[in-house]
Amino acid sequence: MGDYFTYDKRLGIKKPVLPAEWETIDLHTQQQILTEWEHIRGHIPDRIKDVEQLINQKQAQLDDEENFSRSCELNSEIANLASIINDLWIWYRTNQNITSSKKHA
Repeated sequence: MGDYFTYDKRLGIKKPVLPAEWETIDLHTQQQILTEWEHIRGHIPDRIKDVEQLINQKQAQLDDEENFSRSCELNSEIANLASIINDLWIWYRTNQNITSSKKHA
């Protein structure tokens, strides 16, 4: 299934990448792709929980930070982590039947 998924370092999950239109992929391969995607989707809530823990750690650091520049850095890091969570939820909600005619990158 390596040809149909690629690891997204930022999100910490594999994402589907369809090299062809969904309808042109044979049914057996479609089923394999869907099975793998369901397995990946099942781990997304755990990944979200991990990122939330990082946010909580950064917020605790921010509470005690007196250096303005470092406070700005922490805020930026928290915003980036929140963006990751948002993207993970989008992928989690992605239709389990990866039938879009678009290729996912």
